[in-house]
Amino acid sequence: MIITKIKTLNELITALEQHRALGRRIVFTNGCFDILHSGHALYLEAAKALGDVLVVGVNSDASIRRLKGESRPIISQDDRLIMLAALGSVDYVTLFEDDTPLELIRAALPDVLVKGGDWTADNIVGSDIVIANGGMVKSLMFKAGMSTSAIIERVKNDRSGGNHG
Repeated sequence: MIITKIKTLNELITALEQHRALGRRIVFTNGCFDILHSGHALYLEAAKALGDVLVVGVNSDASIRRLKGESRPIISQDDRLIMLAALGSVDYVTLFEDDTPLELIRAALPDVLVKGGDWTADNIVGSDIVIANGGMVKSLMFKAGMSTSAIIERVKNDRSGGNHG
């Protein structure tokens, strides 16, 4: 079941065409999802509630290195895909190599495009495409204090004798 949720772009487009034919609403979000945590799970559950089918675009390892530096990602792209596919709220995951999911959004043409609360709707990559296609763009709130970067910093501090709280 988990592996069947992981799709190439062509497989994803075929699956989405079938869902659209049945009148289902497609929701799309994307991110690195490096060190999956409860904030991710809650965010994805909220995204899924906006439609019938949730598609998650996942940055490739190379893309994350370009965006976040050579020390990232912590978790490999294959493992991140599997972890996301294991979540009940996620219907499909697909990898993208570019720094942004623009081409993936253009190909998937979701009904709803979602990002986390640190993005305003007008700054979300692909918002113009989704809106021009009659869709909507939403910015969802994050769980306060939860981020992969914050987790990494806590681990570094613990290793160097920092707080253990």
